[in-house]
Parts: sequence; C-alpha cells; structure tokens
Amino acid sequence: MRILFIGDIVGKVGRQAISDYLPKLKQKFHPTVTIVNAENAAHGKGLTEKIYKQLLREGVDFMTMGNHTYGQRQIYDFIDDANRMVRPANFPEEAPGVGMRFIQINADKLAIINLQGRSFMQDIDDPFKKADELVAQAQKETNYIFVDFHAETTSEKNAMGWYLDGRVSTVVGTHTHIQTSDDRVLPQGTGYITDVGMTGFYDGILGIQRDEVIKRFITSLPQRHVVPDTGRAVLSGVVVDYDSQGRTKHIERVLINDDHPLD
Repeated sequence: MRILFIGDIVGKVGRQAISDYLPKLKQKFHPTVTIVNAENAAHGKGLTEKIYKQLLREGVDFMTMGNHTYGQRQIYDFIDDANRMVRPANFPEEAPGVGMRFIQINADKLAIINLQGRSFMQDIDDPFKKADELVAQAQKETNYIFVDFHAETTSEKNAMGWYLDGRVSTVVGTHTHIQTSDDRVLPQGTGYITDVGMTGFYDGILGIQRDEVIKRFITSLPQRHVVPDTGRAVLSGVVVDYDSQGRTKHIERVLINDDHPLD
C-alpha cells in the first residue's frame, strides 16, 4: 500500500496547485490512497462543502483537518455526512464530525486518525490518551493506521511519533506550514515527519500575504491576514510505502515549487 499525503492546502493558490500537480504526482507515484489536510482550503481558514466536493473531483480520496475545522460556518451543515473527512478526535464530544474513519482498499482497510496538539494551542482533550483509545479500536480491524497530528511545537509532534512507534503505520505532523527534513522510519516501523509543509502561496509567509505579517511583528498591532488568490505556488507532501503488516518501509518527502520543479 502506498499513501500520498499533501500538507495544509491554503486558499485558492493551494487548490490550484492540487489541480495542476495531483494528476502528475499520481502518474509518478501511483498512490493507493491520496490524503490532504484541508483545514485552510477555503480562503485560508476552514472548508466549504463546495471545496470539499471539488477536492474529491480533483482526485483526493480523503481529508484531514485541524484547529480551523470550523472556520467556515457552513461546515456544520455537512461535516457529519462527509464520510471522506476527519477532524481532530480530541475535540470535545459535542463537536460535529468524527476523528477516525476507515477506507476499504480491496481486501484491506486503512484507518485515518486526526489529532490536535495542545502546546501553544487551545486547551482540548489529551491527544496522547485519545490516540491510545483510537489506535486500540483501529487495531481490531486493521494493521494500516495513518495519523495526522496537527500541532504547533516540534517537540510535541516528535513525542507523538515516538509514543506511537510500532502501534501505527505513520505519524505526519501538520499545522506549521514549513516542511521539515526529518522524514524517517522509527525503530518499530512507524513512518514519521515533524511537518509535511503547506500547499499554497510560495512568496508569502505560511501562505499569507507577507506585508501584513511583517507589520504585525514590527508593530505588535493586530493585522488582517490576507490569503492571495494568485501567485506562485508550493506543494508539500510525503509518499509512504507500507509492508503487509502495516509497517512503513519507506517515507519520502515531496516538494514542488519554481525552485524544485516536479521531475
């Protein structure tokens, strides 16, 4: 089984990058399943039903989310019926949506789990305890378990990777939008990367128009974050190969921009 995971899609530029590059990536890597993090896909915050369906038409098989899950109010109208999406499982029980789903792939199942960190983020349920609960459930049905850990600090993401080593197939970090170069297979067979990176506006700051972000750092005054609709794009991702026991055999970063064109 081969997974293609694409990091945080940011706004229209990120969605256009999916349209431009996903067919080529599928032709090159032939993934069994394509997963994207879509929590910033609608104007940089949240996801609409229209964009959810558009990404599925573009060839995305499944979507994970994060702290901006409810950034667009209309998500309340469709998230419970969106069977190709998970939101962080350690959100309160009252939050719409679910944190784990299964995809049937021929004779196998792939469990996809979404968790959110707590360091420098909102105070929600313990992601480590929630991981224990969901991984135990998933292991009753499959050896193939993919985890998107949407967290701020490298240490918390690294801790989750080691905590789940040997119990899940892969732990990928999202949220900080800068791809890290630490993709590796941990000793017990779990593929890991601290942050996959983002898919969006290449010449900004984390996919946002840079002038406002710089001004905020200089003045310490609130600024409106502007996500541009046009501009050069970057696409960030990983390709992960599993053996028949659900262990990662190989994990490889994908980075596409004007400085790193797709081969």
